[in-house]
Amino acid sequence: MRSVNTRVRTEAAEAAVTTADFAAAVRHFLVQQPRQLPSRFLYDPLGSALFDAICQLPWYRVTAGETRLLTQHGGALLSRLKPLARIVELGAGNGDKLAAILSAAPARTTPLDLDLIDISPAALATASRALSAFDQVRVFAHESSYEAGLQRLGHEPAAAGRTLMLFLGSNIGNYDPDGAAAFLRQARAALRPGDALLLGADLVKPEADLLLAYDDPLGVTAAFNRNLLVRINRELGGDFELNGFAHRAVWNARASRVEMHLVSTRTQRVRVADADLDIVFREGEHIWTESSYKFKLDTVAARLSEAGLTPREQWIDPESQFALTLAEA
Repeated sequence: MRSVNTRVRTEAAEAAVTTADFAAAVRHFLVQQPRQLPSRFLYDPLGSALFDAICQLPWYRVTAGETRLLTQHGGALLSRLKPLARIVELGAGNGDKLAAILSAAPARTTPLDLDLIDISPAALATASRALSAFDQVRVFAHESSYEAGLQRLGHEPAAAGRTLMLFLGSNIGNYDPDGAAAFLRQARAALRPGDALLLGADLVKPEADLLLAYDDPLGVTAAFNRNLLVRINRELGGDFELNGFAHRAVWNARASRVEMHLVSTRTQRVRVADADLDIVFREGEHIWTESSYKFKLDTVAARLSEAGLTPREQWIDPESQFALTLAEA
């Protein structure tokens, strides 16, 4: 079977990170109490590569569990959504998850558009190359935030068939409850009646398992976290000393989230020239870099319903305690 000519288009969206955006965010969040840095800045090329490595660790079971579910149910999922004309993946990463779905499905006889949305140009390039190998697909890569990507999709002409939106890897857990609700409403607004959203969510599990996933014995997650300081030094003229900050993961049971922090190991002064910052960190003072919320199954279904999406099916991987939920608009 001849494949459709693959077309890869990369768009430098208005939401793509600029040095000025980065400097403004660092200036704003580092003076907050507690001090913070937005997690989206973790994903420069090195950060993206380190996150890919995290996904291969035996203690971080999200990726393996999700891949098992996508492989087991991907074919039935795509058959259920016929006629499927487009798949939109928010946070496409290296394309492995979408590839797992496509590999599990029967050979296609009609074209399928793949719209990949990610803030990492390196990840988009990798995903585009991998997915272009599939028959009957056209690949469009968009360097964009999720929100900007959704806004654009909402203004595009309706596809000839149904659209499946993917939001996997428990990326929904990077939003606080209000932010997650707003995001799901925006996702629903970008979908037409009959379209669907496949949502991945990491479930609550024992604290020891959660902490191993975010503070692994090999120190890969610590390197991922501390690389944010490397990025500030490189791009904004910072003088953070890496050995002056330790990685720490904390399970906040009341909020149902794992928090990542960078903790100052001593009293020290840090200068970030391009952000016009001069900060003294006390010993033990921390910078909050990421939150990862964990869910119960009924909570996932309730949030989708509140956003105007109807949950249709849920699949759970027992080993990783990871869930996929299919909801229709």
